[in-house]
Amino acid sequence: MKIKAILAAGALAMAGQAAADDHAPRALTAHEQRVYDIYRDIIAFRTAAGHGQMDDMVAYLTGRLAAAGFAEEDLLVTDFDSDGDPTQGLVVRYRGDGSAGAKPIVMLAHMDVVDALPEDWERDPFTLVEDEGYFFGRGTQDNKYGVANLTGTFIRLKEEGWLPNRDLYLVFSGDEETGMVSTRAQARWVADNVDPAYVLNSDAGGIGLADDFAPLAQQVQLAEKTYVTFDVTATNPGGHSSRPRSDNAIYDLAGALTRIEQLRFPVRESELTRSYFGALGQSIPGELGAAMRTFAANPADDEAIALISANPGYVGTLRTTCVATMLDAGHAENALPQSASAAVNCRVFPGEGVETVKAALETAVDNEAITVTQREEATESPMSAFPDEVRAALAKSLATRFGEAIPMIPTMSSGGTDGMHYRALGYDTVAIGAGASRPQDIYAHGLNERMRVEAFYAGLDHWNIVLKELAGG
Repeated sequence: MKIKAILAAGALAMAGQAAADDHAPRALTAHEQRVYDIYRDIIAFRTAAGHGQMDDMVAYLTGRLAAAGFAEEDLLVTDFDSDGDPTQGLVVRYRGDGSAGAKPIVMLAHMDVVDALPEDWERDPFTLVEDEGYFFGRGTQDNKYGVANLTGTFIRLKEEGWLPNRDLYLVFSGDEETGMVSTRAQARWVADNVDPAYVLNSDAGGIGLADDFAPLAQQVQLAEKTYVTFDVTATNPGGHSSRPRSDNAIYDLAGALTRIEQLRFPVRESELTRSYFGALGQSIPGELGAAMRTFAANPADDEAIALISANPGYVGTLRTTCVATMLDAGHAENALPQSASAAVNCRVFPGEGVETVKAALETAVDNEAITVTQREEATESPMSAFPDEVRAALAKSLATRFGEAIPMIPTMSSGGTDGMHYRALGYDTVAIGAGASRPQDIYAHGLNERMRVEAFYAGLDHWNIVLKELAGG
Protein backbone atom coordinates (compact mmCIF):
# COMPACT_ATOMS: atom_id res chain seq x y z
CA MET A 1 0.00 0.00 0.00
CA LYS A 2 1.35 3.38 -0.99
CA ILE A 3 0.94 6.02 1.72
CA LYS A 4 1.57 9.68 1.07
CA ALA A 5 0.98 12.71 3.20
CA ILE A 6 -1.04 15.44 1.59
CA LEU A 7 -1.89 18.95 2.66
CA ALA A 8 -4.75 20.19 0.56
CA ALA A 9 -5.11 23.63 2.10
CA GLY A 10 -6.34 24.96 -1.20
CA ALA A 11 -8.58 22.00 -1.96
CA LEU A 12 -11.74 23.56 -0.64
CA ALA A 13 -12.77 24.55 -4.14
CA MET A 14 -16.34 23.51 -4.30
CA ALA A 15 -17.23 24.71 -7.77
CA GLY A 16 -19.98 22.52 -8.99
CA GLN A 17 -20.26 20.72 -5.68
CA ALA A 18 -22.65 22.95 -3.75
CA ALA A 19 -25.95 21.19 -4.31
CA ALA A 20 -29.28 22.96 -4.46
CA ASP A 21 -30.40 23.72 -0.93
CA ASP A 22 -34.15 23.50 -0.66
CA HIS A 23 -34.41 22.63 3.01
CA ALA A 24 -36.78 24.61 5.13
CA PRO A 25 -35.19 27.42 7.14
CA ARG A 26 -34.18 26.43 10.63
CA ALA A 27 -31.75 27.87 13.11
CA LEU A 28 -28.60 25.76 13.00
CA THR A 29 -25.67 25.75 15.36
CA ALA A 30 -22.22 26.27 13.83
CA HIS A 31 -21.57 22.52 14.12
CA GLU A 32 -24.89 21.57 12.55
CA GLN A 33 -24.29 23.95 9.65
CA ARG A 34 -20.76 22.61 9.14
CA VAL A 35 -21.84 18.97 9.04
CA TYR A 36 -24.78 19.79 6.79
CA ASP A 37 -22.44 21.59 4.39
CA ILE A 38 -20.02 18.64 4.34
CA TYR A 39 -22.89 16.20 3.86
CA ARG A 40 -24.35 18.23 0.99
CA ASP A 41 -21.00 18.60 -0.73
CA ILE A 42 -19.88 14.98 -0.49
CA ILE A 43 -23.26 13.67 -1.67
CA ALA A 44 -22.51 15.59 -4.89
CA PHE A 45 -19.40 13.49 -5.57
CA ARG A 46 -20.38 10.40 -7.58
CA THR A 47 -17.99 8.12 -5.74
CA ALA A 48 -19.27 4.93 -7.33
CA ALA A 49 -16.79 2.66 -9.08
CA GLY A 50 -15.79 3.83 -12.54
CA HIS A 51 -16.64 7.53 -12.18
CA GLY A 52 -13.23 8.79 -11.03
CA GLN A 53 -14.48 11.18 -8.36
CA MET A 54 -12.99 9.60 -5.26
CA ASP A 55 -9.83 11.68 -5.44
CA ASP A 56 -11.97 14.84 -5.65
CA MET A 57 -13.85 13.87 -2.50
CA VAL A 58 -10.62 13.03 -0.68
CA ALA A 59 -9.13 16.39 -1.68
CA TYR A 60 -12.27 18.12 -0.42
CA LEU A 61 -12.16 16.35 2.96
CA THR A 62 -8.44 16.90 3.46
CA GLY A 63 -8.93 20.55 2.63
CA ARG A 64 -11.63 20.94 5.28
CA LEU A 65 -9.51 19.15 7.86
CA ALA A 66 -6.37 21.09 6.98
CA ALA A 67 -8.26 24.37 7.30
CA ALA A 68 -9.32 23.29 10.79
CA GLY A 69 -5.71 22.83 11.87
CA PHE A 70 -4.81 19.20 11.14
CA ALA A 71 -1.16 19.02 10.17
CA GLU A 72 0.11 17.72 6.85
CA GLU A 73 1.67 14.64 8.42
CA ASP A 74 -1.65 13.73 10.04
CA LEU A 75 -3.58 13.59 6.73
CA LEU A 76 -2.61 10.42 4.93
CA VAL A 77 -4.05 9.66 1.51
CA THR A 78 -3.84 6.03 0.45
CA ASP A 79 -3.68 5.12 -3.25
CA PHE A 80 -4.98 1.81 -4.56
CA ASP A 81 -5.92 -0.02 -7.73
CA SER A 82 -9.24 -1.64 -6.90
CA ASP A 83 -9.91 -4.26 -9.56
CA GLY A 84 -8.54 -1.97 -12.27
CA ASP A 85 -10.30 1.11 -10.93
CA PRO A 86 -8.00 3.63 -9.20
CA THR A 87 -9.32 4.69 -5.83
CA GLN A 88 -8.14 6.39 -2.68
CA GLY A 89 -8.60 6.10 1.05
CA LEU A 90 -8.01 8.60 3.81
CA VAL A 91 -6.46 8.22 7.27
CA VAL A 92 -6.69 11.17 9.71
CA ARG A 93 -4.77 11.23 12.99
CA TYR A 94 -5.95 13.32 15.95
CA ARG A 95 -2.88 13.39 18.19
CA GLY A 96 -3.39 12.86 21.90
CA ASP A 97 -1.05 13.70 24.76
CA GLY A 98 -0.64 10.06 25.78
CA SER A 99 -1.65 10.73 29.37
CA ALA A 100 -4.14 7.86 29.42
CA GLY A 101 -1.42 5.33 28.70
CA ALA A 102 -3.96 3.63 26.43
CA LYS A 103 -3.84 2.42 22.86
CA PRO A 104 -5.45 4.55 20.13
CA ILE A 105 -9.04 4.23 18.94
CA VAL A 106 -9.89 3.89 15.24
CA MET A 107 -13.18 5.04 13.68
CA LEU A 108 -14.34 3.67 10.33
CA ALA A 109 -16.49 4.94 7.46
CA HIS A 110 -16.49 4.40 3.70
CA MET A 111 -16.57 7.13 1.09
CA ASP A 112 -17.75 5.11 -1.91
CA VAL A 113 -21.36 4.39 -2.81
CA VAL A 114 -23.31 1.96 -4.92
CA ASP A 115 -23.98 3.72 -8.19
CA ALA A 116 -27.34 5.36 -8.86
CA LEU A 117 -28.84 6.13 -12.26
CA PRO A 118 -30.34 9.64 -12.23
CA GLU A 119 -32.99 8.68 -14.78
CA ASP A 120 -34.38 6.05 -12.40
CA TRP A 121 -34.68 8.32 -9.37
CA GLU A 122 -37.45 10.77 -8.56
CA ARG A 123 -34.76 13.32 -7.63
CA ASP A 124 -31.14 13.70 -8.74
CA PRO A 125 -29.28 11.16 -6.55
CA PHE A 126 -26.15 13.32 -6.46
CA THR A 127 -27.87 16.48 -5.28
CA LEU A 128 -28.89 16.58 -1.64
CA VAL A 129 -32.60 17.40 -1.56
CA GLU A 130 -34.74 17.99 1.51
CA ASP A 131 -38.34 16.97 0.95
CA GLU A 132 -41.18 15.60 3.06
CA GLY A 133 -39.01 15.59 6.19
CA TYR A 134 -36.17 13.59 4.61
CA PHE A 135 -32.80 14.20 3.00
CA PHE A 136 -32.69 12.35 -0.33
CA GLY A 137 -29.52 11.35 -2.17
CA ARG A 138 -27.18 8.46 -2.80
CA GLY A 139 -25.12 7.85 0.34
CA THR A 140 -27.43 9.75 2.67
CA GLN A 141 -27.51 6.60 4.81
CA ASP A 142 -24.74 4.42 3.41
CA ASN A 143 -22.29 5.81 4.44
CA LYS A 144 -21.76 9.49 3.77
CA TYR A 145 -23.63 10.37 6.94
CA GLY A 146 -20.90 8.52 8.82
CA VAL A 147 -18.18 10.31 6.85
CA ALA A 148 -19.71 13.76 7.37
CA ASN A 149 -20.50 13.21 11.04
CA LEU A 150 -17.03 11.91 11.93
CA THR A 151 -15.26 14.58 9.86
CA GLY A 152 -17.38 17.34 11.36
CA THR A 153 -16.77 16.00 14.87
CA PHE A 154 -12.97 15.99 14.39
CA ILE A 155 -13.14 19.58 13.12
CA ARG A 156 -15.38 20.62 16.02
CA LEU A 157 -13.06 19.10 18.61
CA LYS A 158 -9.98 20.65 16.99
CA GLU A 159 -11.59 24.10 16.93
CA GLU A 160 -12.53 23.71 20.61
CA GLY A 161 -8.85 23.12 21.37
CA TRP A 162 -9.65 19.70 22.85
CA LEU A 163 -6.63 17.49 23.50
CA PRO A 164 -7.46 13.79 23.82
CA ASN A 165 -5.50 11.62 26.24
CA ARG A 166 -4.84 9.04 23.49
CA ASP A 167 -4.53 9.13 19.72
CA LEU A 168 -7.69 8.92 17.62
CA TYR A 169 -7.86 7.92 13.96
CA LEU A 170 -10.41 8.22 11.20
CA VAL A 171 -9.98 5.55 8.53
CA PHE A 172 -12.11 6.14 5.43
CA SER A 173 -12.03 3.49 2.71
CA GLY A 174 -12.72 3.99 -0.99
CA ASP A 175 -14.09 0.67 -2.26
CA GLU A 176 -16.13 -0.93 0.52
CA GLU A 177 -18.99 -1.43 -1.92
CA THR A 178 -16.85 -3.29 -4.47
CA GLY A 179 -13.53 -5.12 -4.10
CA MET A 180 -12.57 -3.89 -0.60
CA VAL A 181 -8.94 -3.63 -1.75
CA SER A 182 -8.47 -0.36 0.12
CA THR A 183 -10.23 -1.75 3.18
CA ARG A 184 -8.01 -4.81 3.47
CA ALA A 185 -4.86 -2.77 2.90
CA GLN A 186 -5.89 -0.08 5.37
CA ALA A 187 -6.72 -2.70 8.01
CA ARG A 188 -3.25 -4.20 7.62
CA TRP A 189 -1.67 -0.72 7.80
CA VAL A 190 -3.65 0.04 10.97
CA ALA A 191 -2.50 -3.23 12.53
CA ASP A 192 1.14 -2.54 11.64
CA ASN A 193 1.26 1.17 12.48
CA VAL A 194 -1.52 1.95 14.97
CA ASP A 195 -2.41 -1.27 16.82
CA PRO A 196 -5.59 0.20 18.34
CA ALA A 197 -7.34 -0.81 21.53
CA TYR A 198 -10.45 -1.45 19.42
CA VAL A 199 -12.23 -0.15 16.35
CA LEU A 200 -15.54 1.75 16.18
CA ASN A 201 -17.54 1.59 12.97
CA SER A 202 -20.06 4.20 11.76
CA ASP A 203 -21.36 1.98 8.96
CA ALA A 204 -23.63 -0.29 11.01
CA GLY A 205 -25.50 -0.37 14.27
CA GLY A 206 -27.75 2.64 14.56
CA ILE A 207 -31.05 3.27 16.28
CA GLY A 208 -34.22 1.48 15.34
CA LEU A 209 -37.37 3.60 15.38
CA ALA A 210 -41.01 2.59 15.76
CA ASP A 211 -43.63 3.57 13.19
CA ASP A 212 -44.22 6.82 15.11
CA PHE A 213 -40.44 7.50 15.18
CA ALA A 214 -40.10 6.69 18.88
CA PRO A 215 -36.69 5.12 19.66
CA LEU A 216 -36.77 1.37 20.20
CA ALA A 217 -33.12 0.38 20.69
CA GLN A 218 -29.56 1.07 19.65
CA GLN A 219 -28.26 -1.85 17.63
CA VAL A 220 -24.60 -2.60 18.31
CA GLN A 221 -23.01 -4.66 15.55
CA LEU A 222 -20.54 -7.16 17.01
CA ALA A 223 -20.47 -9.65 14.15
CA GLU A 224 -21.29 -9.86 10.47
CA LYS A 225 -21.96 -12.55 7.95
CA THR A 226 -19.34 -13.49 5.40
CA TYR A 227 -19.76 -11.79 2.04
CA VAL A 228 -19.02 -13.93 -1.02
CA THR A 229 -20.16 -13.92 -4.64
CA PHE A 230 -20.28 -16.91 -6.98
CA ASP A 231 -20.53 -16.89 -10.78
CA VAL A 232 -22.98 -19.52 -11.97
CA THR A 233 -22.16 -20.12 -15.63
CA ALA A 234 -23.70 -22.22 -18.40
CA THR A 235 -21.77 -22.70 -21.67
CA ASN A 236 -22.81 -24.04 -25.06
CA PRO A 237 -21.41 -24.34 -28.61
CA GLY A 238 -24.13 -21.94 -29.74
CA GLY A 239 -25.09 -21.57 -33.36
CA HIS A 240 -27.52 -19.73 -35.62
CA SER A 241 -30.73 -18.54 -33.98
CA SER A 242 -32.75 -19.92 -36.91
CA ARG A 243 -31.68 -23.41 -35.82
CA PRO A 244 -32.65 -23.71 -32.14
CA ARG A 245 -31.12 -26.53 -30.12
CA SER A 246 -32.61 -28.53 -27.31
CA ASP A 247 -29.86 -27.22 -25.05
CA ASN A 248 -29.55 -23.46 -24.63
CA ALA A 249 -27.19 -21.70 -22.21
CA ILE A 250 -29.77 -19.07 -21.23
CA TYR A 251 -32.48 -21.65 -20.55
CA ASP A 252 -30.01 -23.84 -18.65
CA LEU A 253 -29.01 -20.88 -16.50
CA ALA A 254 -32.64 -19.92 -15.93
CA GLY A 255 -33.37 -23.41 -14.66
CA ALA A 256 -30.35 -23.29 -12.37
CA LEU A 257 -31.42 -19.93 -10.94
CA THR A 258 -34.92 -21.22 -10.27
CA ARG A 259 -33.42 -24.05 -8.23
CA ILE A 260 -31.16 -21.61 -6.37
CA GLU A 261 -34.21 -19.43 -5.65
CA GLN A 262 -35.82 -22.43 -3.98
CA LEU A 263 -32.71 -23.30 -1.94
CA ARG A 264 -33.18 -22.72 1.78
CA PHE A 265 -30.17 -22.99 4.03
CA PRO A 266 -30.73 -24.41 7.49
CA VAL A 267 -31.63 -22.08 10.33
CA ARG A 268 -28.62 -21.15 12.43
CA GLU A 269 -28.55 -19.57 15.85
CA SER A 270 -26.01 -18.33 18.31
CA GLU A 271 -26.04 -16.70 21.71
CA LEU A 272 -25.76 -13.35 19.90
CA THR A 273 -28.76 -13.91 17.59
CA ARG A 274 -30.92 -15.39 20.36
CA SER A 275 -30.25 -12.44 22.65
CA TYR A 276 -30.87 -10.06 19.73
CA PHE A 277 -34.30 -11.50 18.93
CA GLY A 278 -35.18 -11.81 22.61
CA ALA A 279 -34.43 -8.14 23.24
CA LEU A 280 -35.84 -6.78 19.98
CA GLY A 281 -39.00 -8.82 20.41
CA GLN A 282 -39.81 -6.83 23.54
CA SER A 283 -40.30 -3.67 21.47
CA ILE A 284 -41.70 -5.05 18.21
CA PRO A 285 -45.50 -5.25 18.38
CA GLY A 286 -47.78 -7.98 17.13
CA GLU A 287 -47.02 -11.40 15.68
CA LEU A 288 -43.49 -10.52 14.58
CA GLY A 289 -42.39 -9.47 18.07
CA ALA A 290 -43.99 -12.58 19.56
CA ALA A 291 -42.18 -14.75 17.00
CA MET A 292 -38.87 -13.14 17.92
CA ARG A 293 -39.40 -13.87 21.60
CA THR A 294 -40.44 -17.43 20.81
CA PHE A 295 -37.36 -18.01 18.65
CA ALA A 296 -35.10 -16.68 21.40
CA ALA A 297 -36.57 -19.28 23.77
CA ASN A 298 -36.85 -22.09 21.22
CA PRO A 299 -34.84 -21.67 17.97
CA ALA A 300 -36.51 -24.80 16.57
CA ASP A 301 -40.03 -23.33 16.58
CA ASP A 302 -41.17 -23.63 12.94
CA GLU A 303 -43.98 -21.08 13.18
CA ALA A 304 -41.66 -18.44 14.65
CA ILE A 305 -39.05 -19.18 11.99
CA ALA A 306 -41.65 -18.80 9.22
CA LEU A 307 -42.89 -15.44 10.54
CA ILE A 308 -39.38 -14.02 10.91
CA SER A 309 -38.27 -15.43 7.53
CA ALA A 310 -41.12 -13.62 5.78
CA ASN A 311 -39.59 -10.25 6.79
CA PRO A 312 -36.63 -9.22 4.56
CA GLY A 313 -35.24 -7.10 7.39
CA TYR A 314 -34.67 -10.09 9.66
CA VAL A 315 -34.39 -13.25 7.54
CA GLY A 316 -30.63 -12.72 7.20
CA THR A 317 -30.21 -13.09 10.95
CA LEU A 318 -31.64 -16.61 10.78
CA ARG A 319 -29.64 -18.30 8.07
CA THR A 320 -27.22 -18.06 5.18
CA THR A 321 -28.85 -16.38 2.17
CA CYS A 322 -27.94 -16.47 -1.52
CA VAL A 323 -29.61 -14.35 -4.20
CA ALA A 324 -29.00 -13.67 -7.90
CA THR A 325 -27.97 -10.05 -8.46
CA MET A 326 -26.54 -9.71 -12.00
CA LEU A 327 -26.88 -11.41 -15.41
CA ASP A 328 -24.62 -11.62 -18.48
CA ALA A 329 -25.72 -13.72 -21.44
CA GLY A 330 -25.43 -14.04 -25.21
CA HIS A 331 -23.39 -12.15 -27.77
CA ALA A 332 -25.77 -11.40 -30.66
CA GLU A 333 -29.53 -11.21 -31.12
CA ASN A 334 -29.40 -13.62 -34.07
CA ALA A 335 -27.14 -16.22 -32.46
CA LEU A 336 -27.68 -18.91 -29.89
CA PRO A 337 -25.92 -18.00 -26.62
CA GLN A 338 -22.49 -19.52 -26.11
CA SER A 339 -22.51 -18.58 -22.46
CA ALA A 340 -24.84 -17.27 -19.81
CA SER A 341 -23.72 -16.28 -16.34
CA ALA A 342 -25.29 -14.94 -13.17
CA ALA A 343 -23.72 -13.41 -10.11
CA VAL A 344 -25.13 -15.03 -6.98
CA ASN A 345 -24.33 -13.06 -3.85
CA CYS A 346 -24.29 -14.97 -0.56
CA ARG A 347 -24.16 -13.80 3.05
CA VAL A 348 -22.83 -16.73 5.03
CA PHE A 349 -23.76 -17.31 8.66
CA PRO A 350 -20.63 -17.50 10.84
CA GLY A 351 -19.52 -21.12 11.14
CA GLU A 352 -21.33 -22.32 8.00
CA GLY A 353 -18.26 -21.96 5.80
CA VAL A 354 -17.91 -20.69 2.24
CA GLU A 355 -17.05 -24.13 0.85
CA THR A 356 -20.22 -25.57 2.38
CA VAL A 357 -22.27 -22.90 0.65
CA LYS A 358 -20.57 -23.49 -2.70
CA ALA A 359 -21.31 -27.21 -2.42
CA ALA A 360 -24.96 -26.45 -1.59
CA LEU A 361 -25.28 -24.29 -4.71
CA GLU A 362 -23.77 -27.02 -6.88
CA THR A 363 -26.15 -29.58 -5.41
CA ALA A 364 -29.13 -27.30 -6.01
CA VAL A 365 -28.10 -26.63 -9.63
CA ASP A 366 -27.59 -30.37 -10.25
CA ASN A 367 -26.11 -29.87 -13.71
CA GLU A 368 -22.53 -30.85 -14.49
CA ALA A 369 -22.54 -28.50 -17.47
CA ILE A 370 -22.96 -25.50 -15.16
CA THR A 371 -20.02 -24.26 -13.12
CA VAL A 372 -20.13 -22.47 -9.78
CA THR A 373 -17.01 -20.33 -9.31
CA GLN A 374 -16.12 -18.15 -6.33
CA ARG A 375 -15.15 -14.64 -7.44
CA GLU A 376 -12.83 -13.45 -4.72
CA GLU A 377 -11.38 -14.71 -1.49
CA ALA A 378 -13.90 -14.29 1.30
CA THR A 379 -13.07 -12.82 4.70
CA GLU A 380 -14.57 -14.85 7.53
CA SER A 381 -14.46 -12.95 10.81
CA PRO A 382 -15.21 -13.79 14.44
CA MET A 383 -17.58 -12.11 16.87
CA SER A 384 -16.24 -9.08 18.75
CA ALA A 385 -16.48 -8.24 22.44
CA PHE A 386 -18.35 -5.12 23.55
CA PRO A 387 -15.78 -3.22 25.67
CA ASP A 388 -17.20 -1.86 28.93
CA GLU A 389 -15.91 1.65 28.29
CA VAL A 390 -17.58 1.73 24.86
CA ARG A 391 -20.81 0.49 26.39
CA ALA A 392 -20.70 3.28 28.99
CA ALA A 393 -19.84 5.99 26.43
CA LEU A 394 -22.63 4.86 24.10
CA ALA A 395 -25.11 4.81 26.99
CA LYS A 396 -24.26 8.42 27.83
CA SER A 397 -24.71 9.50 24.21
CA LEU A 398 -28.11 7.80 24.03
CA ALA A 399 -29.31 9.21 27.35
CA THR A 400 -28.26 12.70 26.25
CA ARG A 401 -30.04 12.31 22.93
CA PHE A 402 -33.31 10.84 24.17
CA GLY A 403 -33.45 12.07 27.76
CA GLU A 404 -33.51 8.49 29.02
CA ALA A 405 -31.74 5.19 28.57
CA ILE A 406 -32.79 3.00 25.67
CA PRO A 407 -31.75 -0.64 25.17
CA MET A 408 -28.45 -1.46 23.49
CA ILE A 409 -28.85 -4.70 21.56
CA PRO A 410 -25.82 -6.62 20.22
CA THR A 411 -26.44 -7.70 16.63
CA MET A 412 -24.98 -9.61 13.72
CA SER A 413 -25.27 -7.77 10.39
CA SER A 414 -26.39 -9.57 7.27
CA GLY A 415 -24.48 -7.07 5.15
CA GLY A 416 -20.72 -6.74 5.00
CA THR A 417 -18.70 -3.73 6.19
CA ASP A 418 -15.07 -2.67 6.59
CA GLY A 419 -15.27 -4.10 10.10
CA MET A 420 -14.81 -7.69 8.95
CA HIS A 421 -11.17 -7.08 8.02
CA TYR A 422 -10.33 -5.64 11.43
CA ARG A 423 -12.07 -8.51 13.22
CA ALA A 424 -10.14 -10.96 11.05
CA LEU A 425 -6.92 -9.32 12.32
CA GLY A 426 -7.98 -9.80 15.92
CA TYR A 427 -9.40 -6.37 16.78
CA ASP A 428 -12.73 -6.01 18.55
CA THR A 429 -14.79 -3.95 16.12
CA VAL A 430 -18.01 -2.39 17.39
CA ALA A 431 -20.44 -0.62 15.05
CA ILE A 432 -22.37 2.15 16.81
CA GLY A 433 -23.63 4.32 13.96
CA ALA A 434 -25.46 7.52 14.86
CA GLY A 435 -28.25 7.10 12.32
CA ALA A 436 -31.85 6.40 13.32
CA SER A 437 -34.55 5.02 11.08
CA ARG A 438 -37.66 2.90 10.78
CA PRO A 439 -37.31 -0.35 8.81
CA GLN A 440 -39.54 1.03 6.06
CA ASP A 441 -37.17 4.01 5.61
CA ILE A 442 -34.06 1.99 4.84
CA TYR A 443 -33.30 2.44 1.14
CA ALA A 444 -29.53 1.88 1.17
CA HIS A 445 -28.36 0.60 -2.25
CA GLY A 446 -31.85 1.23 -3.62
CA LEU A 447 -33.87 3.94 -5.30
CA ASN A 448 -34.50 7.22 -3.48
CA GLU A 449 -32.15 6.57 -0.55
CA ARG A 450 -33.02 8.90 2.30
CA MET A 451 -32.40 9.96 5.90
CA ARG A 452 -34.91 11.66 8.14
CA VAL A 453 -33.91 15.29 8.68
CA GLU A 454 -34.65 15.20 12.42
CA ALA A 455 -32.50 12.08 12.82
CA PHE A 456 -29.66 13.69 10.88
CA TYR A 457 -29.37 16.62 13.27
CA ALA A 458 -30.17 14.61 16.41
CA GLY A 459 -27.16 12.37 15.79
CA LEU A 460 -24.56 15.11 15.41
CA ASP A 461 -23.50 15.11 19.07
CA HIS A 462 -23.13 11.33 19.10
CA TRP A 463 -19.43 11.01 18.28
CA ASN A 464 -18.51 14.13 20.26
CA ILE A 465 -19.91 12.56 23.43
CA VAL A 466 -18.51 9.10 22.74
CA LEU A 467 -14.98 10.33 22.00
CA LYS A 468 -14.82 12.65 25.00
CA GLU A 469 -15.94 9.79 27.24
CA LEU A 470 -13.31 7.46 25.78
CA ALA A 471 -10.41 9.90 25.44
CA GLY A 472 -10.90 12.44 28.21
CA GLY A 473 -13.61 15.05 28.56
